[in-house]
Amino acid sequence: MNIEQGVNIITGGVFYFIIALPLGIVIGYLTRKYIAKARMQSAEEEADKILKDAVRDAKAKKKEITLEAKENAHQIREEANKECQKRRDELQKLENRLMRKEENLDRKSENLDRKEQSLKDRDNNLNKAEEKIEKMKKEQKEKLEMIASFSEKEAKDYLLNKVESELDHEYAKMIKAKEAEAKEKSEKKAREIISLAIQRSAADHVTESTVSVVNLPNDDMKGRIIGREGRNIRTLESLTGIDLIIDDTPEAVVISGFDPIRREIARIALEKLIIDGRIHPARIEEMVEKAEKELDQHIKEIGEQATFDSGVHGLDSELVQLLGRLKFRTSYGQNVLQHSIEVSYLASIMAAELGADVTLARRGGLLHDIGKAIDHDMEGTHVNLGVDTARKHGESEKVIHTIEAHHNDVEFKSVEAVLVAAADAISAARPGARKETLDSYIKRLEELEEIGESFEGVEKAYAIQAGREIRIMVEPDKINDVTSTKMVRDITKKIENNLDYPGQIKVVIIRETRVVDYAK
Repeated sequence: MNIEQGVNIITGGVFYFIIALPLGIVIGYLTRKYIAKARMQSAEEEADKILKDAVRDAKAKKKEITLEAKENAHQIREEANKECQKRRDELQKLENRLMRKEENLDRKSENLDRKEQSLKDRDNNLNKAEEKIEKMKKEQKEKLEMIASFSEKEAKDYLLNKVESELDHEYAKMIKAKEAEAKEKSEKKAREIISLAIQRSAADHVTESTVSVVNLPNDDMKGRIIGREGRNIRTLESLTGIDLIIDDTPEAVVISGFDPIRREIARIALEKLIIDGRIHPARIEEMVEKAEKELDQHIKEIGEQATFDSGVHGLDSELVQLLGRLKFRTSYGQNVLQHSIEVSYLASIMAAELGADVTLARRGGLLHDIGKAIDHDMEGTHVNLGVDTARKHGESEKVIHTIEAHHNDVEFKSVEAVLVAAADAISAARPGARKETLDSYIKRLEELEEIGESFEGVEKAYAIQAGREIRIMVEPDKINDVTSTKMVRDITKKIENNLDYPGQIKVVIIRETRVVDYAK
């Protein structure tokens, strides 16, 4: 094939292509248009079919809903009819009941009317009968007065006088019998109550002694307590007013003194010195001062414990402190604080048995001897001092009356005051509670100290050695060596004239001058 033929073939191909291209486009367009038309017609037919189905379903649903609604309406109507019928039946029953009740009320009303009429007729008959009876009584009364020759008033007076005389005799006999019976029962009941109170009280009775014992770690401590030429023991005795006895008793020293407070201060100070180990006059003074402060706190704690043990609350702090001091006060050898607690307990038991005020009886019993805490420092009896102290610290008049009346100094105004006085007598009279010899001994030593302190220039006076010696501390700026000689003779003469005592009493006057300065 040559080039010309190739060119012709290409040219022919291009010609046919140019002719076939528009034809293909037209045919493609027509084909797509036919296809689109066919699809559109199919879609329209499908839509018509769907629409027809929906209309048919809607009509069927509407018919179904309508039928259901009609059925519901019919059911509701039937239920409403049943409810209405039920209500009508109930109303009918209620109406029938009301009608029956109305008929019953009518019958009752008729019966009441008949009874009322009957009562009226009976009242009329009674009035007529009473009038007839009164007429008969009047006629009989006139006949009786005529027969007895007494008027009504004279007969009444005669009978009353006769009955009165008989009643007076019977009444006097009855009163006498009742008084005897009441006295017998009251005495029996009182014995039972007191016996019960004593049985329920288990207080120990320990008489106070005049010595205290301090244990030592070893016998070498005795020499340190005595000190060089006895200066330590003299300092301790002069500061505390006690007698320190150091004898052959192994590992022990005895503190002797009639005043329990002084003995306790000396015991505390000595124990502190033994523990500290440094025993010399300056240290002794320091320990005695500490012991006094410690004892004050201990006294307060004792008072608080006493209020707790006796069940008494709300006391003033000063009264609590005074109660604590009663532990170091004795009455005929009996510890006054223990005695007060026991009286409080006994009075409360008896008050409970009698139905009286238990709290008042307990409080009055605890405070009845509060004046004994200060009777050594102030003038007056312990009763008057106790009344003034209780009133000063806000106690009620009822409590104050129990204090004032516990020794029968005034007339009793309350049952509780009587009970406190009875409990005081019971506590003091029980076997072993009191010992008179110790109290008289202490009183003699107190009088001995009072004689020593009655002279001008005396700072302190201490009775020691069981009253066989009195040591008098004088103020060195007021008493010199010459006047101290005269003073010791005057004191000796006054003791001889005013006191009765066995043996002899040694009078010692101690005059000490101290000059103190500080190096700075």
